Amino acid sequence: DVQLQASGGGLVQAGGSLRLSCAASGFTFDDYGIGWFRQAPGKEREGVSCIKPNDGYTKYKESVKGRFTISSDNAKNTVYLQMNSLKPEDTAVYYCAIGPDCIPHYWGQGTLVTVSS
Repeated sequence: DVQLQASGGGLVQAGGSLRLSCAASGFTFDDYGIGWFRQAPGKEREGVSCIKPNDGYTKYKESVKGRFTISSDNAKNTVYLQMNSLKPEDTAVYYCAIGPDCIPHYWGQGTLVTVSS
């Protein structure tokens, strides 16, 4: 079974940092894109960032470029999202997901990130 376990959310002040982790199992890690998505209250879920571990390809939502960094540890089947300079508008439930070409097919549970002003 494909399993994705997201963790690392929490409460942080604006300007602070958090690192989210997504531990994956049940599939060949580097055959897929692993992405982070978020959903703020009352808003649709949106893509934040994605990485393809087999070639290191990454992409980011425009509003997080320069603040967020996605990376993967292929030996641990884990993807990270380092979030710096957090803003209140980054507040959301963050989900990791996998799929070909960063199109999500399987979802993990979310982890809540709250950024206070």
